[in-house]
Amino acid sequence: MVPRLLRLAVFLDSTPLSELAHPKTSGAIRAWLAKFGISSSLVVIPAIVDYEVRREPLRLGRAESIERFDQLSRVNEFVPITQPALLLAAEFWARVRREGRPTAGAEALDADVILAAQAATWARDTGDDIVVASSNARHLARFFPAAHWTEVVAP
Repeated sequence: MVPRLLRLAVFLDSTPLSELAHPKTSGAIRAWLAKFGISSSLVVIPAIVDYEVRREPLRLGRAESIERFDQLSRVNEFVPITQPALLLAAEFWARVRREGRPTAGAEALDADVILAAQAATWARDTGDDIVVASSNARHLARFFPAAHWTEVVAP
């Protein structure tokens, strides 16, 4: 049997996704994303991040940004939130609160733990190597491998 080759799956956090969807986005982030398109990597848009960054353009009626979100979801992998991911997120949330080191306020939904749990369950289910591309990798790295998006490179 031929062993399955691992691929890199890059889960986008809110800052890189916001920048990619912004009508006046920088060429730097577009060039960064394009490098993954020519590699065997997979760029992933987690549902929790889509929610997190889409809501404000919706509130403000920014149709151009919303269309960009839709386009990014069509050309990249969109990952819905599953029950196993939510159960793991609840475990992450409880653990950091027991340790006295929460990543969000007590009443907050805490999208970081949901994002980390989405990445962790995807890794478990697919065997892919995964990194979360973020601008705030410190919070996420407590749960799952994460790096500043500028430091994530295509293989």
